[in-house]
Amino acid sequence: MVLHPVAGELTEIVQRYAAKFSAIPDVDLVAKPNPVKWSRQEVIGHMIDSAQNNLRRFIISQYEPDPPHVVYAQDFWVSANQYNSMSKQDVIQLWRLLNERICAVWRQMPEEHADKLCNTSRTGTSLVTVRWLAQDYVLHLKHHINQVIADSFDVKYPQQF
Repeated sequence: MVLHPVAGELTEIVQRYAAKFSAIPDVDLVAKPNPVKWSRQEVIGHMIDSAQNNLRRFIISQYEPDPPHVVYAQDFWVSANQYNSMSKQDVIQLWRLLNERICAVWRQMPEEHADKLCNTSRTGTSLVTVRWLAQDYVLHLKHHINQVIADSFDVKYPQQF
């Protein structure tokens, strides 16, 4: 299947970084650099929210006749979920489990569905293929892992493929 390599890469990242996140002391994870910036635990929470929204995109793009329009207001989601109030273990487990679901969807996805379109724009139209979205999802994840554990990946985000 066309998304197997991306799923393999995501699986490796999640396995490696779930353990690394767990090793960070709780106090360091929930510390906010300033009142308007996310803590490292909230950054992991943002990755959870991104996983939820993108999992929905990866699934509904396969069966909707028109490109689905899935909008994600990231600051609202992080605030509403109150990730700093959750235990570190719960946040990390939720992040891991959602990404495992994404990999499972990618691994069973028929090849022809990888070129279906999804609209990711809050305003107007931003049509991307499921294939592009999967690749971008992994880059986005690496970008945010760098915010939790500096210099984990050599990536520039956003990036065009």
